[in-house]
Amino acid sequence: MSEFVTYLSEVFEHFGAIQTKRMFGGYGVYRDDLMFGLVANDVLYLKADAESSGKFEELGLLPFEYVKNGKKMNMSYFQAPGEIFDDLDEAKVWADRAFQAALRSKIPKKKSRKAK
Repeated sequence: MSEFVTYLSEVFEHFGAIQTKRMFGGYGVYRDDLMFGLVANDVLYLKADAESSGKFEELGLLPFEYVKNGKKMNMSYFQAPGEIFDDLDEAKVWADRAFQAALRSKIPKKKSRKAK
């Protein structure tokens, strides 16, 4: 695990305990088994949605992109603002925002029908 990924536990200290899991050459950042961030090439990206993406865009923060079959694909994660690495209270604000976006994007489980 990279030093940067290990350091994120300190960054999000005021937010609460996080877990990181290796995935696709990077890491997922989780709280309560819900992914709210990802790390690629030691860059942190936070979950965003229609309600929160404007906050990232206002700061000129870019979305996470990857190439699939020769095409650029955007995900609903934006680069984290640099100030969260120096201000744990600000890190909590951004982590809360990302976690809420992750909660909103959770797909509800389908209810199973009982056989008659």
